[in-house]
Amino acid sequence: MEDLQKRFEGFIKPGSREALLLRQIHPERLPHHVAIIMDGNGRWALRRQKPRVVGHRAGAKAARQIVETAARLGIPVLTLYAFSTENWKRPQEEIEALMNLLREFLRKEVETLKRHDIRLRVIGRWEGLDAAIREELHGAMAETATNTRMQLVVALNYSGRMELVDAFRHLYREARERQLPPEAITEALIAQYLYTADLPDPDLLIRTSGEMRVSNFLLWQIAYTELYVTETLWPDFRPAHFFQALIDYQRRERRYGGLGTAALP
Repeated sequence: MEDLQKRFEGFIKPGSREALLLRQIHPERLPHHVAIIMDGNGRWALRRQKPRVVGHRAGAKAARQIVETAARLGIPVLTLYAFSTENWKRPQEEIEALMNLLREFLRKEVETLKRHDIRLRVIGRWEGLDAAIREELHGAMAETATNTRMQLVVALNYSGRMELVDAFRHLYREARERQLPPEAITEALIAQYLYTADLPDPDLLIRTSGEMRVSNFLLWQIAYTELYVTETLWPDFRPAHFFQALIDYQRRERRYGGLGTAALP
């Protein structure tokens, strides 16, 4: 426990709500993989009578803070739902603003990722993004490829259903080439063709803004994931909210369809 406190020296204030919540977290029961649906940027801006892009910029700031928080905690994998295939339906001005924020993040935050030993990965059909963004993504992933403290997985141009379509297409081609019988197609084999093939399934999925849906996110992977929904809009999501989600997670009894594991008192 003392080691966990030391990791946050200079990051959270002693005696603050964050510090008090941090003391309630059991380091040995932290999730291996946390996924977050970062929702509420537009509503956050609307409530302040600001353009939606202002909400997205505030959301990017919140994301930076939560990424560092997860790394300091020692969570191995953090996946952020940044841009879905459905987001292309938004006004062109908003899409351009989101892409500009992505470029800004890549240019400014690579050194931060390297400093905290975080590896950047991208899942989704991100080949459909602008060529300049793809080039910067390749560069950022290459620069952080040897980092081992945490994997930051960013879902870009992502759809859970499209991921399954891509997986089944690849599996179909290989099944034909190898002449696999139908009974050879198992859950484990299908999982090998997902974007997240080498990652553990999420233990915890956090959704902000109070919406009670998974929005086509990691549909295969979240079969037994614990869900945590908060009314807090994403730009207002702080380490204290993250700590509270982890505390709630650690109090649950995970069953996986069976007897489950006991929660801590």
